[in-house]
Amino acid sequence: MILPQTFGMVLLLLILGMVCLGSWASAFKIAGKFRFELFYIDFAVGAMILALIYAFTVGNSGYDGFSIMDDLSHSGKRQWFYGLLAGVIFNFGNMLLMSSVSVSGMTVAFPVAFGTALTLSTIVGIIGGPLGNTTLLATGCVLLVLAIIVDAIANNMLGVLRHEVLARAGKVKSTRRPKTFKGVILAIVGGLLLGAYSPLIDSARAGEVGMGPFSLAVMFTLGLFFSTFVFSIFFINLPVEGEPAEIGDYLKATFKTHGKGMLAGAVWSTGTVALWVTAVNPDLLKQHRELGLFLSQGAPLVAALWGLLVWKEFRDGDVRVKSMAALMLILLAVGLVMLSVAPTHMPQPT
Repeated sequence: MILPQTFGMVLLLLILGMVCLGSWASAFKIAGKFRFELFYIDFAVGAMILALIYAFTVGNSGYDGFSIMDDLSHSGKRQWFYGLLAGVIFNFGNMLLMSSVSVSGMTVAFPVAFGTALTLSTIVGIIGGPLGNTTLLATGCVLLVLAIIVDAIANNMLGVLRHEVLARAGKVKSTRRPKTFKGVILAIVGGLLLGAYSPLIDSARAGEVGMGPFSLAVMFTLGLFFSTFVFSIFFINLPVEGEPAEIGDYLKATFKTHGKGMLAGAVWSTGTVALWVTAVNPDLLKQHRELGLFLSQGAPLVAALWGLLVWKEFRDGDVRVKSMAALMLILLAVGLVMLSVAPTHMPQPT
């Protein structure tokens, strides 16, 4: 299999991974009125197809003669199970993330979900053993929580402003101010699941019979693909917003619409494989570990910028709302920096 051999190549893959994982949901915005429950089926198909393509092309090439089938046969069955189960858990969390995007947009969904996931994984790591400077880790978690709170408040203020505009135009009967925390709650629950599958990935890669990045991607996306049909039925019949969807609407969608969903899955799969490949040889990032950690966790920043600058999700907000959105970005970025530098700043024993 082909793996990066230089710091420059690892850096390019980290940037690619961050951009892809922060951008794939934009395809849902492009898809227009296509329900996320149906869009996600195409996402799962695209993710699995690209993982298989990478596995049987890049994963089969190289001078080491170690093919994807060799990697799978060498890996333990327990590692296979860990990879599949990680895909299932991730998938439910990611579908909740998508439901939050459909309700509140990328500016809210990604920072809240990933902020929750990173906070959870950091706290679990601190309890399990020293991951770095505890003060920096705690500060990073506090900043991420503050970013979530500020994002939620800004989103609620935006909802109130939009309601007032509709009320003045006579398009709504009630003058009662709406509460717009549904998207935030969905993102938090999704984030808890997204923060829970990482130990299974570590177990799938650990030991002499651990899986390589390409075989892990295959097992992970298989778990994602097959569980999608179960979770989609749940969301179709119990929608987070509006009336239950009709499965027939999926068949009525155009090829172009299905292509956008598959594109989203392909972009996500590319970003995930890129990050997993960089983890194979950690020595290449030994002198730049902080940068590597920041880039591997920077997807919510990219997604928030997509939501704010490209999709203009807060365009109806006033100065207060836009100022709070800017504050959220600052808190999120500084929190990510704190979590990234903490592992390399262990306190010296006295």
